[in-house]
Amino acid sequence: MNEMTARLGESGRLVIPASCRKAMGVKPGDDVMLRVEDGELRILSVEKAVQRAKDTVKRYAKGQSSLADQLIAERREESRRD
Repeated sequence: MNEMTARLGESGRLVIPASCRKAMGVKPGDDVMLRVEDGELRILSVEKAVQRAKDTVKRYAKGQSSLADQLIAERREESRRD
């Protein structure tokens, strides 16, 4: 999808065109993440943001067991010591 132009309403609202919403996999009523980066507004679906976070964790936890499993094991060990 290429660039397109949209107009801000008087109250500062921006309507995301249907083709953009479809490409992003969002629908009216969905939450989105907004970020200003280098003067650009970036809009990201919450699902995409969560997937990016998961991918980042995976990248840094390569070859390790699940971080959740590690946390559970640590908590169980602490419980045994108490």
